[in-house]
Amino acid sequence: MPLIVILDDRATNRQIFSRLAASIEDGATVRAFADPQAALVWLETNTPDLVVTDFKMPNMDGAEFTRRFRAQPNLSEVPVIVITVYEEREFRLRALEAGATDFLSSPVDHHEFQTRARNLLKLRKQQLLLAKRANNLEQKLEYSERSREEALRDSSERLAQVIDTVPAMISAADRGGKFLFVNAFQTALAGIDHSAALGKDIGMLFGEEHGSRSRALDRKVFSNGAALPTYEEDIVDANGVKRVFLTTKSPLRDRANAVVAVLTSSIDITDRKRAEDHLLHTAHHDALTGLPNRALLADRLRREIARARRGDRPFALHLVDLDGFKNINDVLGHVLGDKFLKVVAQRLQSLAREGDTVARLGGDEFAILQSRLTRSEEAGELAARIVAAVCEPYQFAGERITTNASVGTTLHPADGADAEALLKHADLAMHRAKADGGNVVRFYAADMHSRAQEARHLDSELRQAIQDSQFVVYYQPQVDLKTGHIVGAEALLRWRRPGGGIVGPGVFLARAEENGLIVPINEWVLRQACRDAKSWQRAGFPPLRVGVNLSAVQFRKQSVPLLVAKALAETGLDPRRLDLELTESIVMADTDAVAADLHRLHELGVSISIDDFGTGYSSLTYVKNFPVDRLKIDQCFIRDLATDPSDAAIVRAIVSLGHSLELDIVAEGVETADQLERLRAEGCDAARGRVLGACIRGAAARAQCMSNP
Repeated sequence: MPLIVILDDRATNRQIFSRLAASIEDGATVRAFADPQAALVWLETNTPDLVVTDFKMPNMDGAEFTRRFRAQPNLSEVPVIVITVYEEREFRLRALEAGATDFLSSPVDHHEFQTRARNLLKLRKQQLLLAKRANNLEQKLEYSERSREEALRDSSERLAQVIDTVPAMISAADRGGKFLFVNAFQTALAGIDHSAALGKDIGMLFGEEHGSRSRALDRKVFSNGAALPTYEEDIVDANGVKRVFLTTKSPLRDRANAVVAVLTSSIDITDRKRAEDHLLHTAHHDALTGLPNRALLADRLRREIARARRGDRPFALHLVDLDGFKNINDVLGHVLGDKFLKVVAQRLQSLAREGDTVARLGGDEFAILQSRLTRSEEAGELAARIVAAVCEPYQFAGERITTNASVGTTLHPADGADAEALLKHADLAMHRAKADGGNVVRFYAADMHSRAQEARHLDSELRQAIQDSQFVVYYQPQVDLKTGHIVGAEALLRWRRPGGGIVGPGVFLARAEENGLIVPINEWVLRQACRDAKSWQRAGFPPLRVGVNLSAVQFRKQSVPLLVAKALAETGLDPRRLDLELTESIVMADTDAVAADLHRLHELGVSISIDDFGTGYSSLTYVKNFPVDRLKIDQCFIRDLATDPSDAAIVRAIVSLGHSLELDIVAEGVETADQLERLRAEGCDAARGRVLGACIRGAAARAQCMSNP
């Protein structure tokens, strides 16, 4: 029966790993230690079949323990698994150089722990079986009365027969990489005659790439005189089938104890790997959509928390519940209801970035783990895009179906220190969203009731701000990078909040979107910007375009072309001087309706810009089909432009794309001279940001300007 040693200075981990190890095989014996030195003393008189050790321990780390363990007699081939929370390559190399056989990342997936430990125990049993058979042959030789020559010949034949019956690849190679022995199982897989392999280069069996790797490892065995840790390798057999083997290399010595050959043994674990992969996938994925399930989401949450503790960026968790899905099931039936859920899954996946996780938690409930936030506002932006994506109409069985989504969002570390807390708090926030009527986003707060009261108070303040004209518009210039001339100004909304000074839109804009007050606020900004731009014209300024942001709510609740036409008529501003800025989510929210509005706006003579390009859908479809005049590169790609080749490549691609479609390209958030020079070099048309100098001050007394709004 197998003997398994567990080494971890934490009692909880020892208990967990001991239970897992004991369940691997009936009759397995587990011995656990908290102190590496005590374990080494015990191992001087005991030989285990598997050792599992933590890497980070007081007094002696996992690499040093493994090195001392390997130095003890009869322990050089016992498999060792090192568990480490570190993902850096140097820690794995240290453990590997010390003689570690395998690694597991903490927190440990229990199924993966049992699978890997079971494979290593199987290899250990195979090694012991071969040793036992060889020992039996040796004993028979000692008692044989035959001549030495006959005994040697007989033993060789018997040993060859034994090895040929083993369902594993077994071979021996000399220092030149030539086969001294190869069993029938291995030559059959390679599709060559058994006798033709002897004395030939090991690369003849499975190709030169495999042969070169095997020779390099053999040289290490000749050099160190010690067995190599077990490793997995892929081999393509004579039929073109890819197989997975668990391989060990050990030294073969002559009577003078010199290493004369390397013994290589490989066990075929292909079927087991496929079965394990299938079981792992089934255990961690939703059967209907193929998305990660709740268990896998919780595991990835724990990993994100571990990364965040090492100084990485914070992250957000969004829980998404479909409003009224029961009615869809009742109307369409469960078969079409399942197809509907698959479409929702695809839409959510289209919103995720690399590194994010989209999961289905069951029924009509989904989740998105948004990793590595650069700013907290990104969580709200993604949540808004989730709502917009789900709201887009669906076509099923010839019917146009619409539904909404309630989204609950939590942020780490503010809203919870572990996966269970984050999931619970996101669920609370999601239910608050449903209680508020659905089709909204709600962030978790320790006291959701207090948050609701604060929201109601903010609503009241915003209504009063509209009534008392507490809003003000600042302008930041857009500069032509070829001429250095100011060609436009972007309107930036601020609030003179009583008792709070001047506050930015991050404080109130999201709430205004939720309660619909964004409609009168943006309507005021549009008229004010048109008035200011007209006053610049009267003051003799060169022709400048003024940029005004529009909200998706405006397109849903009012006729934007009519609103713009009235503002232009009231102020007398030339339509060519007005630039309407839309986010990608607006364009994609209701393609047909928005496209019709944009064409009417273009007919008025105003220009259309896509704001924050590259951070949302970035679809060539709407750039091609909608009347867009310019793309504005989001500042997240500008921030590290001078130092990050990836950001530089993205900027270059956007500039090239825009120019090929005869669009102007504007960079946002330019703060350094290096960024400015790189943008000029990439052919960007214009930019705005702190480095570009003084801002434009509106002629109207209400319009003020600041260089770093």
